[in-house]
Amino acid sequence: MPIAAARVVPVNRDSQMRDVPERMAERLIVALDVPSVAEAQKLVDLLDGVVSFYKIGLGLFVKPGVDQLIDGLIKRRKNVFLDYKMFDIPETVRKGVESAKERGIKFVTVHGDREIIEAAVQGKGQSKFLKIFTITVLTSMNDNDLRAMGYRWTVKELVEHRVKDAIEYGSDGIIASAADKPNDIRRLVDNQRLLIATPGIRPPGSSADDQKRIATPAEAIQAGADYIIVGRPIIAQPSPRQRAETIIRDMEQGAA
Repeated sequence: MPIAAARVVPVNRDSQMRDVPERMAERLIVALDVPSVAEAQKLVDLLDGVVSFYKIGLGLFVKPGVDQLIDGLIKRRKNVFLDYKMFDIPETVRKGVESAKERGIKFVTVHGDREIIEAAVQGKGQSKFLKIFTITVLTSMNDNDLRAMGYRWTVKELVEHRVKDAIEYGSDGIIASAADKPNDIRRLVDNQRLLIATPGIRPPGSSADDQKRIATPAEAIQAGADYIIVGRPIIAQPSPRQRAETIIRDMEQGAA
C-alpha cells in the first residue's frame, strides 16, 4: 500500500538539536498491546502507510511468533520499540541491549537505576541507530502511589532525579508523561538533546482507563514530547487507521 501524503510540520529550533523526524506521522508509536501475534500483524497491515513505528511490550513477549513479527516489521522498514523495561543485573541488561542492537531495534527501555543505565549504554556501544530510553515514573502512578511504595519523593521530584541520572550515565532519552512537562525537564537539566517519549495519550473525550497522568496528542507535542505512544485509543477502535490519522492531525496542530 502506498505511503499516504503527510503534512510536514517544521520542528522548533530546540527540537532540531535532537534526532526527531520531521514528519509527525513518524513520531507516533503504536503499542501493539493485543493478545496474539496474529492480531498484531492484522493491526500493522491495517495501519500500513499511516504508521511506521510500533511498540512491542511484555504482553507479546513470549507469544508464539513474536520473533517473526519483529523480523517482519524490520524487513518492511518499520521502526521497532522493545518496551521490555529491562531490570536485572548489569551484565544481563548489557547482553539484552546488545542483542537488541544486533536485531535492528530502534528503541529499548530500561529502568532508571544507575548501574542498569551504564550497562545498557555499554550494550549499545557505538550504534547511532539504537536509542536507550530510561523509565522515570509510570503514567499509571501518582504521588499517593509512590508514597505507598515507600518513596519519599513526589512524582515530580523522582522524575527530576531519574532524568539527571539518565543524562549522567548516557541514556539517549526518557519516558515521561506530558504532565511532567518535557520542555521544562530539558531546561532543568540544561540538555536540549534529551529525547522524550510520552505515553498516557488520550484523544479528547477518551476514557483515561488506568492512566492517571494523561494528555491529548496536541497537548503532549506542545509540552515538548518528541514521540507519543498510543495503544488502546487506536488499537481498540472500530477503525484503527482512521483514529491514527486523526491523532496525527492533532499532533500537527500541537506542533503548529
